[in-house]
Amino acid sequence: MCGLAGLWAPAPGCDQAQLARLGQQMGDAIAHRGPDDAGVWVDAGQGLVLSHRRLSIHDLSPLGHQPMASRDGRYQLAYNGEIYNFQSLRQELLGLGHQFAGHSDTEVLLAAIVQWGLQATLERSNGMFAIALWDSQQQRLALARDRVGKKPLYYGWAGSSLVFGSELKALWQHPDFDNPVNPDALAQLLQLDYIPAPHSIHQHCWKLMPGCVLWLDAAAVQAGPAGHRPRLAQQPFWSASAAMQQALANPFTGSFEQGVEAVDNLLRDAVDLRSVADVPVGVFLSGGTDSALVASMMQVRGQGRVRSFSIGFSGSSHDEAPLASAVADHLGTEHTELYVDGADALAVVPQLPAMFDEPFADASQVPTALVARLARSEVTVALSGDGGDELFFGYLRYSRALRNWSMLRKVPARLRRQLGGGVGEAGRTGGLAAVRAELDAFGIGDVYRHRVQRWRDPLAVVRGAGADALDSIYQQADPLHGAGTPADAMMLADFACYLPDDLLVKVDRTSMAVGLEARAPLLDWRLAQLAWSMPLSFKHDGRQSKALLKQVLCRYLPQGMVYRPKRGFGAPVSQWLGGALQPWADALLDQQRLQREGYFDAAAISAIWRQFKAGQRKWHTHLWGVLMFQSWLEHWQQCRQHVRDARHPGL
Repeated sequence: MCGLAGLWAPAPGCDQAQLARLGQQMGDAIAHRGPDDAGVWVDAGQGLVLSHRRLSIHDLSPLGHQPMASRDGRYQLAYNGEIYNFQSLRQELLGLGHQFAGHSDTEVLLAAIVQWGLQATLERSNGMFAIALWDSQQQRLALARDRVGKKPLYYGWAGSSLVFGSELKALWQHPDFDNPVNPDALAQLLQLDYIPAPHSIHQHCWKLMPGCVLWLDAAAVQAGPAGHRPRLAQQPFWSASAAMQQALANPFTGSFEQGVEAVDNLLRDAVDLRSVADVPVGVFLSGGTDSALVASMMQVRGQGRVRSFSIGFSGSSHDEAPLASAVADHLGTEHTELYVDGADALAVVPQLPAMFDEPFADASQVPTALVARLARSEVTVALSGDGGDELFFGYLRYSRALRNWSMLRKVPARLRRQLGGGVGEAGRTGGLAAVRAELDAFGIGDVYRHRVQRWRDPLAVVRGAGADALDSIYQQADPLHGAGTPADAMMLADFACYLPDDLLVKVDRTSMAVGLEARAPLLDWRLAQLAWSMPLSFKHDGRQSKALLKQVLCRYLPQGMVYRPKRGFGAPVSQWLGGALQPWADALLDQQRLQREGYFDAAAISAIWRQFKAGQRKWHTHLWGVLMFQSWLEHWQQCRQHVRDARHPGL
């Protein structure tokens, strides 16, 4: 795992020393992602800089240093992530006559690009990655991101320069990065608790989409007036929607038992690939199906006791530590658990803006940060169970949405639309208002959107947001366009949006904040395509969600540990805001402050804050998104002021 950053300002007369200094500052801003090594490569004639911070996982020697040049000198690469099948690629490349000085996957990745080109190399690679690749022969820059979106990559405009990096704090280092807040993105934050790709909190700044490559030449970078540059076209090398449709068109034809065997074998291979490292490896263990399955497969590899880690909350219904401890005892892992109280968790909250760089309102970010810090005290790599819910029908909201859509379809559409809608935020409070909110649904996508969205009408409180601000995969009546079932459509929406833009963001930022690499075997793209090819009955048998995964887990754990109620990995936000966090929230939600800053309808926000404090409504989930933005805004303004104060002339 690492971090990358860079800029391209195709203009004559660029000063190499100044470019190198700015590249170093961009890299230093993300030093936590790679505390082991740093490098900057500059081509002053092109006005191009690549910066890299390294977390050494494979080949700990200087032979893994980045940015790295290909042996023929054509390419320069700055790369964040891991290519899990790099050893098999290496053997294939050796057979084709390539030679290697070291043992890093970076060197293998470069040789593969020389041999097959970038597109074919990405299609052959099984891994998580973000890539910045300079092709000196064609004078093109390529930015690329892995299939699922495990690793982040932002790009945008800073005056006349294109800037890019693993985190926004790297882009902020450019003195001309004066991109204001994007009100449409703020509305999306309130709706979903996160900002979905390709959007970012800044105007003229975007996220690269999962499974995509962005090719840039000097003409593309120079196009358009400074400060009003367009979002550039991204070319997919893999698409979750297309891959799911292909899997549905070629369904798994075996029995349920054969499906269990196929998933067991493939997941074991995925775990094996992700357990390879030249540093200590452990596992996050929550006690749920997915993490227990990963821990089980790690332990049966027979390479010593696996180190497992869990967090418990004292006196909270969110506590999963006893379940994790029971699983660890049965498997015989070397288990470490840390019980924290409210004060421990609250100490993390002020760190969130700097940790996430972009306002992010999934409150489970707090326990995730705590367990990442705990794991980093003993290991450098930790495997997680992310992905099982999205692939194997693991969320209770799936069943509820299917139930509601089945009932709604019995009512004539015209009548439903006459009776439905117009309930605003009351639709989140349950009862008749929640029913009315779903009556005007056009399809399963609309019904499911009501299950996942936070604010029903964020446009009513975000100033300047446009009517199309909420356009996302959750707005589509059928994300699969007629292929598959309503259940498939919901799982695709989560896999393509919620997974990369919420869950994986949460894990990436909290783990990278402490220099820990997190790997997710269940997100191996081969397993995703296998899961998509299987019938819904394998995933939900009418009684149990994730039926097939639980049957696989029964091969490793007693049934009593497998078939038990699912618990969420969350945080008691309502208790915090009603207690120790209330003074912090009072300051951020001050009505005069909100009016002065101008991003929200100050009266509306103040009203729900007063209602919450008076115990009239449980608005804590709505308020958390506003508070995360307010806290982030303060942090961002301070960071930009620091850059302006240290501004270097001539850039």
